[in-house]
Amino acid sequence: MVSSQGWRIEAYVHPDDFHQDVKRLVEGAEARSIQLGAVWYKNLIQTVYSSDKGVAFYTLRGDGFPMAVMPVRVCNGRFGKVLESLSNYYSSIYSPVFSDTLEARDVVRFLDGIRDEHGSISILRFDPMDPESPEFRILMDALRMGGYAPFPFFCFGNWYLEVPGDWAAYWADREGILRNTVKRMERKLQKEGGALELVTGGAELEQTIEDFNQVYAASWKHPEPYPHFIPGLVRACADQGWLRLGIVRLRGIPIAAQVWIVAHGRAEIYKLAYHEDYKSYAPGKVLSAFLMRHVIENDRVSQVDYLTGDDPYKKSWMSNRRERWGIVAYNPRTPLGLTGLIREGLGRLAKRLVSGLRRKPALQIADQAAGQS
Repeated sequence: MVSSQGWRIEAYVHPDDFHQDVKRLVEGAEARSIQLGAVWYKNLIQTVYSSDKGVAFYTLRGDGFPMAVMPVRVCNGRFGKVLESLSNYYSSIYSPVFSDTLEARDVVRFLDGIRDEHGSISILRFDPMDPESPEFRILMDALRMGGYAPFPFFCFGNWYLEVPGDWAAYWADREGILRNTVKRMERKLQKEGGALELVTGGAELEQTIEDFNQVYAASWKHPEPYPHFIPGLVRACADQGWLRLGIVRLRGIPIAAQVWIVAHGRAEIYKLAYHEDYKSYAPGKVLSAFLMRHVIENDRVSQVDYLTGDDPYKKSWMSNRRERWGIVAYNPRTPLGLTGLIREGLGRLAKRLVSGLRRKPALQIADQAAGQS
Protein backbone atom coordinates (compact mmCIF):
# COMPACT_ATOMS: atom_id res chain seq x y z
CA MET A 1 0.00 0.00 0.00
CA VAL A 2 2.62 2.57 1.08
CA SER A 3 6.34 2.20 0.56
CA SER A 4 9.22 4.50 1.54
CA GLN A 5 12.77 4.15 2.87
CA GLY A 6 12.49 0.42 3.51
CA TRP A 7 9.08 0.69 5.21
CA ARG A 8 5.92 -0.71 3.70
CA ILE A 9 2.32 -0.88 4.90
CA GLU A 10 0.07 -3.74 3.84
CA ALA A 11 -3.63 -4.17 4.47
CA TYR A 12 -5.34 -7.54 4.96
CA VAL A 13 -9.11 -7.87 5.19
CA HIS A 14 -9.11 -11.27 6.94
CA PRO A 15 -6.64 -13.39 8.98
CA ASP A 16 -6.86 -16.11 6.34
CA ASP A 17 -5.02 -13.72 4.01
CA PHE A 18 -1.98 -13.27 6.29
CA HIS A 19 1.46 -14.12 4.93
CA GLN A 20 3.26 -16.78 6.96
CA ASP A 21 5.55 -14.28 8.70
CA VAL A 22 2.55 -12.17 9.71
CA LYS A 23 0.85 -15.28 11.07
CA ARG A 24 3.88 -16.00 13.24
CA LEU A 25 3.90 -12.46 14.63
CA VAL A 26 0.21 -12.67 15.51
CA GLU A 27 0.64 -16.14 17.04
CA GLY A 28 3.10 -14.60 19.49
CA ALA A 29 0.43 -12.15 20.62
CA GLU A 30 -2.13 -14.96 20.86
CA ALA A 31 0.09 -16.59 23.48
CA ARG A 32 -0.69 -13.59 25.71
CA SER A 33 -4.43 -13.80 25.07
CA ILE A 34 -6.52 -15.61 22.49
CA GLN A 35 -8.33 -12.31 21.91
CA LEU A 36 -5.21 -11.02 20.18
CA GLY A 37 -5.02 -13.94 17.75
CA ALA A 38 -6.40 -15.08 14.41
CA VAL A 39 -8.92 -17.56 15.87
CA TRP A 40 -10.63 -14.80 17.83
CA TYR A 41 -10.67 -12.33 14.94
CA LYS A 42 -12.02 -14.87 12.46
CA ASN A 43 -15.07 -15.49 14.64
CA LEU A 44 -15.50 -11.77 15.40
CA ILE A 45 -15.52 -10.91 11.69
CA GLN A 46 -17.79 -13.80 10.72
CA THR A 47 -20.43 -13.19 13.41
CA VAL A 48 -20.25 -9.41 13.95
CA TYR A 49 -18.47 -7.61 11.10
CA SER A 50 -19.12 -9.82 8.08
CA SER A 51 -20.55 -6.93 6.03
CA ASP A 52 -18.28 -4.20 7.43
CA LYS A 53 -16.04 -2.87 4.65
CA GLY A 54 -13.95 -0.87 7.11
CA VAL A 55 -12.27 -3.87 8.77
CA ALA A 56 -8.54 -4.14 8.08
CA PHE A 57 -5.40 -5.65 9.55
CA TYR A 58 -2.76 -3.06 8.76
CA THR A 59 0.76 -4.45 8.78
CA LEU A 60 3.99 -2.47 8.94
CA ARG A 61 7.04 -4.03 7.32
CA GLY A 62 10.60 -2.87 7.89
CA ASP A 63 13.32 -4.28 5.63
CA GLY A 64 10.81 -6.89 4.52
CA PHE A 65 9.92 -8.16 8.01
CA PRO A 66 6.56 -7.57 9.74
CA MET A 67 7.07 -5.15 12.62
CA ALA A 68 3.48 -4.43 13.63
CA VAL A 69 -0.09 -5.52 12.99
CA MET A 70 -2.99 -3.24 13.87
CA PRO A 71 -6.50 -4.79 13.67
CA VAL A 72 -8.91 -1.89 13.18
CA ARG A 73 -12.08 -0.73 11.50
CA VAL A 74 -12.55 2.63 9.82
CA CYS A 75 -15.97 4.24 10.11
CA ASN A 76 -17.13 6.98 7.78
CA GLY A 77 -19.00 9.68 9.64
CA ARG A 78 -20.74 12.77 8.29
CA PHE A 79 -17.93 15.08 9.33
CA GLY A 80 -14.88 12.83 9.27
CA LYS A 81 -13.45 9.36 9.57
CA VAL A 82 -12.97 7.44 12.81
CA LEU A 83 -10.40 4.67 13.20
CA GLU A 84 -11.11 2.32 16.09
CA SER A 85 -9.75 -0.94 17.40
CA LEU A 86 -11.28 -4.15 16.08
CA SER A 87 -12.97 -4.80 19.41
CA ASN A 88 -16.46 -4.50 20.82
CA TYR A 89 -18.85 -5.64 23.56
CA TYR A 90 -17.29 -9.12 23.52
CA SER A 91 -13.68 -7.97 23.91
CA SER A 92 -11.97 -7.92 27.30
CA ILE A 93 -8.53 -7.02 25.92
CA TYR A 94 -7.18 -5.44 22.76
CA SER A 95 -3.70 -4.62 21.59
CA PRO A 96 -1.90 -3.91 18.36
CA VAL A 97 0.85 -6.44 17.77
CA PHE A 98 4.30 -4.84 17.99
CA SER A 99 7.67 -6.52 17.52
CA ASP A 100 10.18 -6.20 20.34
CA THR A 101 12.27 -3.71 18.36
CA LEU A 102 9.44 -1.37 17.36
CA GLU A 103 9.66 2.20 18.66
CA ALA A 104 7.20 5.06 18.85
CA ARG A 105 8.70 6.86 15.85
CA ASP A 106 8.10 3.72 13.78
CA VAL A 107 4.45 3.72 14.82
CA VAL A 108 4.21 7.37 13.71
CA ARG A 109 5.13 6.21 10.19
CA PHE A 110 2.55 3.46 10.54
CA LEU A 111 -0.24 5.85 11.58
CA ASP A 112 0.74 8.33 8.86
CA GLY A 113 0.48 5.62 6.22
CA ILE A 114 -2.95 4.50 7.45
CA ARG A 115 -4.13 8.12 7.55
CA ASP A 116 -2.89 8.76 4.00
CA GLU A 117 -4.78 5.71 2.76
CA HIS A 118 -8.04 7.29 3.94
CA GLY A 119 -7.27 10.89 3.16
CA SER A 120 -7.67 11.95 6.76
CA ILE A 121 -8.67 10.50 10.12
CA SER A 122 -10.34 12.70 12.72
CA ILE A 123 -10.59 10.44 15.76
CA LEU A 124 -8.73 7.28 16.81
CA ARG A 125 -9.92 4.99 19.60
CA PHE A 126 -8.30 1.85 20.99
CA ASP A 127 -9.82 -0.18 23.84
CA PRO A 128 -9.79 -2.08 26.12
CA MET A 129 -6.03 -2.27 26.68
CA ASP A 130 -3.55 -3.12 29.42
CA PRO A 131 -2.29 0.30 30.58
CA GLU A 132 0.94 -1.32 31.83
CA SER A 133 1.77 -2.86 28.46
CA PRO A 134 4.52 -1.57 26.15
CA GLU A 135 1.94 -1.27 23.37
CA PHE A 136 -0.14 1.19 25.40
CA ARG A 137 2.86 3.39 26.14
CA ILE A 138 4.25 3.26 22.61
CA LEU A 139 0.85 4.04 21.09
CA MET A 140 0.34 7.04 23.39
CA ASP A 141 3.82 8.37 22.54
CA ALA A 142 3.34 7.81 18.81
CA LEU A 143 0.01 9.62 18.77
CA ARG A 144 1.55 12.65 20.49
CA MET A 145 4.52 12.62 18.13
CA GLY A 146 2.18 12.34 15.15
CA GLY A 147 0.29 15.52 16.03
CA TYR A 148 -2.76 13.94 17.64
CA ALA A 149 -4.09 14.78 21.10
CA PRO A 150 -4.40 11.44 22.96
CA PHE A 151 -6.24 10.85 26.23
CA PRO A 152 -6.33 7.66 28.34
CA PHE A 153 -9.67 6.59 29.78
CA PHE A 154 -10.79 3.91 32.22
CA CYS A 155 -12.73 0.92 30.82
CA PHE A 156 -13.26 -1.58 33.64
CA GLY A 157 -11.66 -3.52 36.45
CA ASN A 158 -10.27 -6.99 35.85
CA TRP A 159 -10.11 -9.59 38.63
CA TYR A 160 -7.74 -12.52 38.26
CA LEU A 161 -6.10 -15.30 40.26
CA GLU A 162 -2.45 -16.22 40.47
CA VAL A 163 -2.87 -19.92 41.20
CA PRO A 164 -1.24 -20.64 44.58
CA GLY A 165 -0.11 -24.18 43.78
CA ASP A 166 -2.85 -26.76 44.12
CA TRP A 167 -6.60 -26.95 44.53
CA ALA A 168 -6.45 -27.63 48.27
CA ALA A 169 -4.39 -24.51 48.93
CA TYR A 170 -6.64 -22.38 46.76
CA TRP A 171 -9.91 -23.69 48.25
CA ALA A 172 -8.70 -23.40 51.82
CA ASP A 173 -8.02 -19.71 51.19
CA ARG A 174 -11.60 -18.94 50.09
CA GLU A 175 -14.17 -17.42 52.42
CA GLY A 176 -15.85 -19.88 54.72
CA ILE A 177 -19.32 -18.85 53.59
CA LEU A 178 -18.44 -19.66 49.96
CA ARG A 179 -16.96 -23.06 50.82
CA ASN A 180 -19.92 -23.96 52.99
CA THR A 181 -22.45 -22.88 50.37
CA VAL A 182 -20.77 -24.95 47.66
CA LYS A 183 -20.57 -27.98 49.94
CA ARG A 184 -24.24 -27.79 50.94
CA MET A 185 -25.50 -27.21 47.42
CA GLU A 186 -23.40 -30.01 45.95
CA ARG A 187 -25.10 -32.37 48.38
CA LYS A 188 -28.53 -30.94 47.64
CA LEU A 189 -28.07 -31.25 43.89
CA GLN A 190 -26.76 -34.79 44.16
CA LYS A 191 -29.67 -35.79 46.40
CA GLU A 192 -32.26 -34.32 44.02
CA GLY A 193 -30.90 -35.77 40.80
CA GLY A 194 -28.40 -33.09 39.81
CA ALA A 195 -25.25 -33.64 37.77
CA LEU A 196 -22.26 -31.62 36.60
CA GLU A 197 -20.81 -32.05 33.13
CA LEU A 198 -17.71 -30.79 31.34
CA VAL A 199 -17.71 -30.61 27.55
CA THR A 200 -14.59 -29.87 25.52
CA GLY A 201 -15.91 -30.85 22.07
CA GLY A 202 -17.08 -33.97 20.31
CA ALA A 203 -20.50 -35.20 19.30
CA GLU A 204 -22.28 -33.61 22.27
CA LEU A 205 -21.01 -30.10 21.50
CA GLU A 206 -23.98 -28.84 19.47
CA GLN A 207 -26.50 -30.06 22.05
CA THR A 208 -24.45 -28.41 24.79
CA ILE A 209 -24.50 -25.12 22.86
CA GLU A 210 -28.28 -25.39 22.74
CA ASP A 211 -28.33 -26.08 26.48
CA PHE A 212 -26.16 -23.02 27.10
CA ASN A 213 -28.52 -20.86 25.03
CA GLN A 214 -31.48 -22.26 26.95
CA VAL A 215 -29.91 -21.35 30.30
CA TYR A 216 -28.87 -17.92 29.06
CA ALA A 217 -32.39 -17.15 27.82
CA ALA A 218 -33.78 -18.04 31.27
CA SER A 219 -31.17 -15.99 33.15
CA TRP A 220 -31.15 -12.38 34.29
CA LYS A 221 -28.96 -11.33 31.37
CA HIS A 222 -29.98 -9.29 28.35
CA PRO A 223 -30.25 -11.08 24.99
CA GLU A 224 -27.00 -11.25 23.05
CA PRO A 225 -26.63 -8.41 20.52
CA TYR A 226 -24.96 -10.85 18.11
CA PRO A 227 -26.51 -14.28 18.77
CA HIS A 228 -24.03 -16.20 16.62
CA PHE A 229 -20.89 -14.91 18.34
CA ILE A 230 -20.86 -17.18 21.42
CA PRO A 231 -21.73 -20.40 19.53
CA GLY A 232 -19.04 -19.51 17.00
CA LEU A 233 -16.49 -18.90 19.74
CA VAL A 234 -17.40 -22.16 21.47
CA ARG A 235 -16.92 -24.14 18.25
CA ALA A 236 -13.64 -22.37 17.44
CA CYS A 237 -12.26 -23.03 20.93
CA ALA A 238 -13.36 -26.68 20.76
CA ASP A 239 -11.45 -27.04 17.48
CA GLN A 240 -8.33 -25.68 19.19
CA GLY A 241 -8.71 -27.82 22.33
CA TRP A 242 -9.32 -24.69 24.42
CA LEU A 243 -12.96 -25.19 25.39
CA ARG A 244 -14.12 -25.99 28.92
CA LEU A 245 -17.92 -25.70 28.87
CA GLY A 246 -19.55 -26.64 32.15
CA ILE A 247 -23.22 -27.52 32.63
CA VAL A 248 -25.28 -28.16 35.76
CA ARG A 249 -28.35 -30.30 35.18
CA LEU A 250 -31.19 -30.98 37.59
CA ARG A 251 -33.19 -34.04 36.61
CA GLY A 252 -32.02 -33.51 33.04
CA ILE A 253 -32.82 -29.78 32.89
CA PRO A 254 -29.81 -27.46 32.32
CA ILE A 255 -29.87 -24.87 35.11
CA ALA A 256 -26.40 -23.32 34.87
CA ALA A 257 -23.76 -23.03 32.16
CA GLN A 258 -20.32 -21.48 31.91
CA VAL A 259 -17.87 -21.05 29.04
CA TRP A 260 -14.22 -21.18 30.13
CA ILE A 261 -11.29 -20.96 27.74
CA VAL A 262 -7.98 -22.65 28.60
CA ALA A 263 -4.97 -21.76 26.46
CA HIS A 264 -1.26 -21.08 26.95
CA GLY A 265 -1.33 -21.89 30.65
CA ARG A 266 -4.24 -19.62 31.56
CA ALA A 267 -7.97 -20.04 32.06
CA GLU A 268 -10.39 -17.30 31.06
CA ILE A 269 -13.91 -17.30 32.49
CA TYR A 270 -15.67 -15.98 29.45
CA LYS A 271 -19.44 -16.39 29.83
CA LEU A 272 -21.67 -17.63 32.64
CA ALA A 273 -25.36 -17.79 33.42
CA TYR A 274 -27.85 -19.67 35.56
CA HIS A 275 -31.60 -20.30 35.33
CA GLU A 276 -33.44 -17.82 37.58
CA ASP A 277 -35.99 -20.42 38.66
CA TYR A 278 -33.23 -22.52 40.26
CA LYS A 279 -31.35 -19.75 42.01
CA SER A 280 -31.86 -21.40 45.41
CA TYR A 281 -29.47 -24.19 44.39
CA ALA A 282 -26.62 -21.70 43.87
CA PRO A 283 -25.76 -23.56 40.65
CA GLY A 284 -23.37 -20.84 39.50
CA LYS A 285 -21.21 -21.20 42.60
CA VAL A 286 -21.24 -24.99 42.39
CA LEU A 287 -20.25 -24.92 38.73
CA SER A 288 -17.52 -22.32 39.27
CA ALA A 289 -15.95 -24.50 41.97
CA PHE A 290 -16.19 -27.55 39.72
CA LEU A 291 -14.48 -25.81 36.80
CA MET A 292 -11.93 -24.06 38.99
CA ARG A 293 -10.86 -27.38 40.43
CA HIS A 294 -10.59 -28.86 36.95
CA VAL A 295 -8.39 -26.13 35.48
CA ILE A 296 -6.11 -26.15 38.55
CA GLU A 297 -5.81 -29.92 38.95
CA ASN A 298 -6.09 -31.13 35.34
CA ASP A 299 -5.07 -28.22 33.13
CA ARG A 300 -2.54 -26.95 35.68
CA VAL A 301 -3.02 -23.32 34.73
CA SER A 302 -0.95 -20.62 36.39
CA GLN A 303 -3.63 -17.93 36.14
CA VAL A 304 -7.42 -17.72 36.06
CA ASP A 305 -8.96 -14.53 34.67
CA TYR A 306 -12.49 -13.18 35.20
CA LEU A 307 -11.88 -10.77 32.31
CA THR A 308 -14.42 -7.97 32.62
CA GLY A 309 -15.96 -6.02 35.47
CA ASP A 310 -15.88 -5.32 39.19
CA ASP A 311 -18.85 -7.48 40.17
CA PRO A 312 -18.59 -8.01 43.96
CA TYR A 313 -18.73 -11.82 43.76
CA LYS A 314 -15.51 -11.97 41.74
CA LYS A 315 -13.41 -10.93 44.73
CA SER A 316 -14.49 -14.14 46.49
CA TRP A 317 -12.88 -16.25 43.77
CA MET A 318 -9.88 -14.17 42.71
CA SER A 319 -6.75 -12.81 44.38
CA ASN A 320 -5.78 -9.71 42.37
CA ARG A 321 -7.27 -6.78 40.53
CA ARG A 322 -5.95 -4.74 37.62
CA GLU A 323 -7.53 -2.31 35.20
CA ARG A 324 -8.20 -2.02 31.51
CA TRP A 325 -7.95 1.39 29.88
CA GLY A 326 -8.42 2.82 26.44
CA ILE A 327 -6.94 5.62 24.34
CA VAL A 328 -8.92 8.18 22.40
CA ALA A 329 -7.00 10.63 20.22
CA TYR A 330 -8.17 13.64 18.25
CA ASN A 331 -6.78 15.18 15.09
CA PRO A 332 -7.06 18.95 15.71
CA ARG A 333 -6.47 19.62 12.00
CA THR A 334 -9.97 18.35 11.13
CA PRO A 335 -13.33 19.85 12.16
CA LEU A 336 -14.55 16.62 13.79
CA GLY A 337 -11.25 16.09 15.57
CA LEU A 338 -11.11 19.66 16.86
CA THR A 339 -14.71 19.46 18.06
CA GLY A 340 -13.98 16.18 19.83
CA LEU A 341 -10.85 17.63 21.43
CA ILE A 342 -12.77 20.62 22.79
CA ARG A 343 -15.52 18.40 24.18
CA GLU A 344 -12.98 16.06 25.73
CA GLY A 345 -11.13 18.93 27.38
CA LEU A 346 -14.29 20.50 28.73
CA GLY A 347 -15.57 17.16 29.99
CA ARG A 348 -12.37 16.39 31.85
CA LEU A 349 -12.27 19.90 33.31
CA ALA A 350 -15.84 19.52 34.56
CA LYS A 351 -15.00 16.21 36.22
CA ARG A 352 -12.03 17.75 38.01
CA LEU A 353 -14.16 20.65 39.23
CA VAL A 354 -16.89 18.31 40.51
CA SER A 355 -14.28 16.11 42.18
CA GLY A 356 -12.77 19.17 43.83
CA LEU A 357 -16.14 20.35 45.12
CA ARG A 358 -16.83 16.92 46.59
CA ARG A 359 -13.46 16.81 48.31
CA LYS A 360 -13.74 20.29 49.80
CA PRO A 361 -16.49 19.50 52.38
CA ALA A 362 -14.65 16.34 53.37
CA LEU A 363 -11.45 18.32 53.94
CA GLN A 364 -13.35 20.92 55.96
CA ILE A 365 -14.80 18.20 58.18
CA ALA A 366 -11.34 16.70 58.61
CA ASP A 367 -9.91 20.12 59.54
CA GLN A 368 -12.70 20.72 62.08
CA ALA A 369 -12.13 17.31 63.61
CA ALA A 370 -8.39 18.00 63.82
CA GLY A 371 -9.08 21.34 65.49
CA GLN A 372 -11.31 19.74 68.13
CA SER A 373 -8.81 17.03 69.01
